[in-house]
Amino acid sequence: MDNDRAELRWGVEQRLEFIEFRLFWEGHVNRSDLMDQFGVSVNQASTDLNRYIGFAPENMVYDKSARTYVRGPEFKPQFLEPDASRYLAQLRSVADGILDREDSWIADLPPYASAPTPVRGVNPAMLRSVVGAIRRAEAIEVKYQSLSSPEPRWRWIAPHAIAFDGFRWHTRAFCLTDEAFKDFLLSRILEIRGSRESGVSADNDCDWNSEVTLEVGPHPALSETQAKVIALDYGMRGGKARIKVRRALLYYALRRLGLDTDPAARRPQDQQIVLLNREVIDADHR
Repeated sequence: MDNDRAELRWGVEQRLEFIEFRLFWEGHVNRSDLMDQFGVSVNQASTDLNRYIGFAPENMVYDKSARTYVRGPEFKPQFLEPDASRYLAQLRSVADGILDREDSWIADLPPYASAPTPVRGVNPAMLRSVVGAIRRAEAIEVKYQSLSSPEPRWRWIAPHAIAFDGFRWHTRAFCLTDEAFKDFLLSRILEIRGSRESGVSADNDCDWNSEVTLEVGPHPALSETQAKVIALDYGMRGGKARIKVRRALLYYALRRLGLDTDPAARRPQDQQIVLLNREVIDADHR
């Protein structure tokens, strides 16, 4: 079977993954699903379904009354690893207007809502220039508005990565003015007026290239039942969860997890988790 799969063209394998996605999440799939999603003919859709049966005969059964293929009782994924994060990311992307409804593999979107996030004014032309500079290993001269100065200033930066702190988009860059690797909010880049060869290697950004593993556990003042609930929320094992984060993003991760303040400053039910290996933070401040 592995040899047969290795010979599949990318488009065919993608359609087989789609069949499996629909079977796992929706419980059924038919020819029209493939035709609508990929624009293939009736014959091609039938061929894809038969090909899938050839690979995984126990995974789907034809239901004559419903006139569709349904998930078999012995279903075992062959083409993709079912991933809750991928499903929820598609759901959020469609609901937020990032992904068009017809581009999603989810057939029946469940009702969805999220806490509102203010729109961040990232200029697409600025983003294009930053990404281009990253690809070409160039430095760019940007007009940047920081909180520390009343007026925006021109400065040369050499961007090498894009980062998201859970709320805002940054570029990680070497600032030639301050001679240090720093985070620059994309929304605060007002103009770009020049570029040149950088000469700065991203390999020298130690904080970006090193990771910290945060160990979190339920707040010790929670009841046993409450602690079990929090352990479920964070997928904890043995009373702790391990979260890897780049050192460059450590500040943002701690703030997002509510670990940037003294746990005693909030009620245990509000704080919920505590950092078990605070020495990883203290090491950054020594």
